[in-house]
Amino acid sequence: MIKQYPTAILLALSAMLGVNASAVTNYTSSVDPTTVEMPDIPQTTSLDTATQCQYYQSKFVVKQDEWPTIWGIATSNGMNTSQEFQNLYNSIDWSKVPNVPIRTIGANGGLDLVGYDTTNDPYCWWSATQCVTPKTEGINPDIRNCPEPETWGLTFDDGPNCSHNAFYDYLEENKQRASMFYVGSNVMNWPYGALRGLKDGHHLASHTWSHKMMTTLTNQEVLAELYYTSKAIKFVTGVTPLYWRPALGDLDDRVRWIATQLNMTAMLWNLDTNDWAAGSTPGVTVDTVNQKYESYIQMGTNGTFATSGNIVLTHEINNMTMDFFVKHYPEIKKAYKHVVDAATCMNITHPYVESTITFPTFDQSVNQNASTATGSGVVPGASGTTSTNAGASVRSLLNGPLFIAALFGLLALV
Repeated sequence: MIKQYPTAILLALSAMLGVNASAVTNYTSSVDPTTVEMPDIPQTTSLDTATQCQYYQSKFVVKQDEWPTIWGIATSNGMNTSQEFQNLYNSIDWSKVPNVPIRTIGANGGLDLVGYDTTNDPYCWWSATQCVTPKTEGINPDIRNCPEPETWGLTFDDGPNCSHNAFYDYLEENKQRASMFYVGSNVMNWPYGALRGLKDGHHLASHTWSHKMMTTLTNQEVLAELYYTSKAIKFVTGVTPLYWRPALGDLDDRVRWIATQLNMTAMLWNLDTNDWAAGSTPGVTVDTVNQKYESYIQMGTNGTFATSGNIVLTHEINNMTMDFFVKHYPEIKKAYKHVVDAATCMNITHPYVESTITFPTFDQSVNQNASTATGSGVVPGASGTTSTNAGASVRSLLNGPLFIAALFGLLALV
């Protein structure tokens, strides 16, 4: 016999137990992230772009009515009216969301910044002021640079790209981990690409479902963009990300607050290569991107990052952007003492809800040459947790969504 308990009862139970049940999630997966095996098919082994990007039938059974339209806003395909999403939405106390106007796109295709008070910046709108410290209490502040000196924080947006085999091989050969900010639609289109990222030990994070400017979306749409991307990453890899990056860095306190309800923290950057724009945006060419790389490489030796490091925005959006990095990587390694993923440089040893995956501390990564766990590509049982990681660990262990999901399972059985 199955009993159905209303959301209100679950929230009341979690409150009695002292858990901050910020949102009711329904992430599921049949994948054990500690024992990942890649299928031996041409799309996962070939270095030919056309072969890699041929459609394949994966092992994952996708029920189309449980997912948004690929590359559509994440409320599409009736997701905003589904019972799953309604449970999620109604579990959040929306009376506390910051009263921030929804932004609009101007005639030039960019955000309309006209009339915004950039002096006082009341909503910590990154697109207008590069603000990363929320003006509203109870919101996770952004991460924008590595605190470790002379460190290059390596991140790639817009994956998994279907033609990334040679690029991921190169990173693997160099024992180089990165933070990979995956688009939910890409994860569903190319699931084995995301699985490869996990297997190689990269830090997987969210880059929204459809890469829309987040401050231009409604509360429902923002929540759906984050929720369904986390659901996709969990579905395919078995891990639920605690970190995310908005498209073009566009977020404000309203968007941050919604992400915080899912226990998610934004990771931004303090150096931008503009690699994605080469040849497609006026004034941005292959030469200007190479010049940016060379300038950032010089910063590794001229004292710019003598007291703290950077986080650099790069992309795996196409072969050109991946080739940019490969070309400059040897010089980056020479100029900087350390090149690490953003989680490691922040001493975040638990970047996922699941405690089964543990990353090395920064010290372990750079000084002890810590060995990797079979399958997962990450160090099991890392110690030496810092205060930064302590917050992530608490969110992981006392995670409201995870706790409520567990309650659903426990209370549904008799």
